Amino acid sequence: MESLNLSRYLGEWRDLAVVTAHVAIILGLTWLALRVMRKLLGQLRRHMQEDVGDLERVKRLNTLERVFRYVATVIIILVGSMLVLSELGISIAPILATAGVLGIAIGFGAQSLVKDYFTGFFLLLENQVREGDVVEVSGKGGLVEEMTLRYIRLRDYEGSVHYIPNGTVDTVTNRSRGFAYAVIDVGVAYREEVDVVYEAMREVAAELRADPEMAGKIVEDLEIAGVDQWADSAVVIRCRFKVMPLEQWGVRRAYLYRLKKAFGAAGIEIPYPCLTVYAGQDKQGHAAPLPLVIERRTA
Repeated sequence: MESLNLSRYLGEWRDLAVVTAHVAIILGLTWLALRVMRKLLGQLRRHMQEDVGDLERVKRLNTLERVFRYVATVIIILVGSMLVLSELGISIAPILATAGVLGIAIGFGAQSLVKDYFTGFFLLLENQVREGDVVEVSGKGGLVEEMTLRYIRLRDYEGSVHYIPNGTVDTVTNRSRGFAYAVIDVGVAYREEVDVVYEAMREVAAELRADPEMAGKIVEDLEIAGVDQWADSAVVIRCRFKVMPLEQWGVRRAYLYRLKKAFGAAGIEIPYPCLTVYAGQDKQGHAAPLPLVIERRTA
């Protein structure tokens, strides 16, 4: 009897040791699979970037690697957990059935979350948004710091961080694809000769392109569209530079700075708003402007 109990006791310990060993092996293989997956994805991204000189494709590869790493991590952990439960003698069939029913219930109750994931998948598939882009989505604009299947994380010019669920994104305005235009509106007084203003604008643009710090940012020479408006106090001339992505704001500021100095040196007036005041008029509109009287006082 004692030998039978001892044999049964040893058998239980042997079975426990076997189960423990199997669980340890599964956990070890899960950890190894995670390490190998991350290493392979990193090597694949670096290998693909070696043959890519386009910064836009590099950003897309970085974004796709991050998303694939997240999806693969979830799958590996899920498979490992199911194998561990199976080794512990817990049947996974009822769990899967319960998860299916629960998934349907959650799907109805969390449609916005499901929409976030589906929209995020297509945003990545269609290459609309990538990390490092400057975009405007859902009324918020800024630099894309993180792009996942669920949300887009933006940081605006003030440093504020915005988390935008992908399901709310209906229009994406991407300001960092291929090239951009630095659009500039220049206002001058009505009495100035427009052709003279054009010449001054072209000279300043040529000096800007000759600057070593700006030469690599500007793709093409200044394009003057012409007189865009007859405003209340100024003739508005519109022009633009074709520039590298994300350089439109810096080029615009640099051009306006130089143009202000050039206009001052050439005597070209940048007007203030003007207003003519009438004391009142009859129906025919014959009233004269109100005279301006300047009173001088002596000490």
